[in-house]
Amino acid sequence: MSESVLIIGGGVGGLTAAHELAERGFKVTVLERWTVPGGKARSIQAKGTGRDGRPDLPAEHGFRFFPGFYKHVPDTMRRIPFGTNADGVFGNLTSSPDAEVARVAVSERPMILPCHRPDSVQDFVDLFNDVFRSHLGIPEADMAHFVHLVLSFLSMCDERRYDELETKSWWEHSDAANRSPQFRAYLAAGLTRTLVAARAEEISARTALTILVQLLIDMSEHGQSADRVLRGPTNEVWIEPWLDHLRSNLGVDYVMGATVVAIKADGPRITGVDVKIDGSTKHLTADWYVAAVPVEALAPLVSQSMKVADPILGSLGQMRTRWMNGVMFYLREAVPVVKGHVLYLDSQWALTSISQGQFWPDVNLGERGNGDARDLISVDVSDWESLSPCRNAAGQSVDDAHRNDPGVRPGKRAMDCSAKELVEEVWLQMQDHLNHHTVVLHDEDRVGSFVDPDIRIEGGNPDVNAEPLLINTAGSWPLRPSAGTAIHNLVLASDYVRTYTDLATMEGANEAARRAVNAILDRTTSSASHTERCGIWPLVEPAIFKHVKDVDRFLFRHLSAQYDGDAVGPGPGPGR
Repeated sequence: MSESVLIIGGGVGGLTAAHELAERGFKVTVLERWTVPGGKARSIQAKGTGRDGRPDLPAEHGFRFFPGFYKHVPDTMRRIPFGTNADGVFGNLTSSPDAEVARVAVSERPMILPCHRPDSVQDFVDLFNDVFRSHLGIPEADMAHFVHLVLSFLSMCDERRYDELETKSWWEHSDAANRSPQFRAYLAAGLTRTLVAARAEEISARTALTILVQLLIDMSEHGQSADRVLRGPTNEVWIEPWLDHLRSNLGVDYVMGATVVAIKADGPRITGVDVKIDGSTKHLTADWYVAAVPVEALAPLVSQSMKVADPILGSLGQMRTRWMNGVMFYLREAVPVVKGHVLYLDSQWALTSISQGQFWPDVNLGERGNGDARDLISVDVSDWESLSPCRNAAGQSVDDAHRNDPGVRPGKRAMDCSAKELVEEVWLQMQDHLNHHTVVLHDEDRVGSFVDPDIRIEGGNPDVNAEPLLINTAGSWPLRPSAGTAIHNLVLASDYVRTYTDLATMEGANEAARRAVNAILDRTTSSASHTERCGIWPLVEPAIFKHVKDVDRFLFRHLSAQYDGDAVGPGPGPGR
């Protein structure tokens, strides 16, 4: 008889664990609290927008972003059937060739960055100078310092990275306080808050450099793209085909509207979970339990007996989260802006966006909603705590010195805005950056908007976020557990788990789930233990640095008084 597994959480981590376990003969049940599958990765419908028999307009929590260095998610996608696609759902990814770095009130042409390798070394040098010196005005000494930081990181062995960079913030390690204002604004603060909603003063320098290096590698490899997006709404082209495959072909029982309210433990084992479904509470049991919910959802469920069995579970509540959520704009005319993402470099709320319509060839927005929409701009708001600019009655930003003038409204934090204020300010910050040489965003083209429903607007202000984003703060690695816990039948499959990916992303959740499945395979006595383990891929860095890192590892181990021989990094071996 096959062993049973109960998976708490039906996002990317839970779906991945279910996929891998079901393929290996386990009987799998997934409990998902929402009534739409996919967790944080799910796309949703803009409820109430459909008219005259048309379905509602599509919406996202924010755009989906699949960098070239992702290995685990693409591997899973290739194993999900989709129509006639030879490579399954993976065939629904398409490259985003360019990105625009937009700024407020600049006279130069828009700054367009290719998301692929320049054709020659000289092209790379020209691009480097064009972006960082001409457009951003970063002094040459600061650029040399930045390059030195990247090359030094590539030359470090993993042990030194964890020892010297994990406990430092990116702000401290980059010496931002002693650099130019341009360096602080763009290379210290801008890099982190736009990409991962983190502050340079808090994110681990090791994590920041790890991801930066991976993105640079993506841009330097022939045929590789640093940026891929889906060819339609996430659930339509990925999550729903995935769920259908799990249910129809692999026998997974995926239960929506199921909220786990308690995890019961007896010493070193989980004995069951209490689940609220349709207003009533049920007690469910299984041989194995996979916690695939975010850290802020799991921490309250960890009982004292679980903390005694595995003390590191008691540190979950110490991890930090921030808000990174989406606002959608539906437009009467197609506004591609650029063939890719736009980074609003001077935006107080750290905005990034993408015009989705150009990447959705099979989605006719005119057949949805009220029929007026032809394009959708998906915006991520990554800084909900900084003040927006002061604005006059015409909506133009004014200097803070005029904040008390008649007719000027002071700036507000995004989390203090009403839904209407939030939408309007996001639109104005986008216009501040794009409407220079020509008007790109016309007020009259807007036919609708939508705010991520995870932002709970209660009492007029969005003071609750149902799904914040984990931030890899400096020194947080020791607080994070491995996928296999000291509780024999409990494993963890979420983005706070120690992984090679080491960032709160779909890739991190997928890798964590694979590690969780491997931990079960290591512990089970069933025939499933003889099946192939889940693939785990480390991040790849240029081979030219390998020997330098080997020398550095020798020096670190033999000359560092702090080195005690313990393993560092994601774990003692792949998949643990």
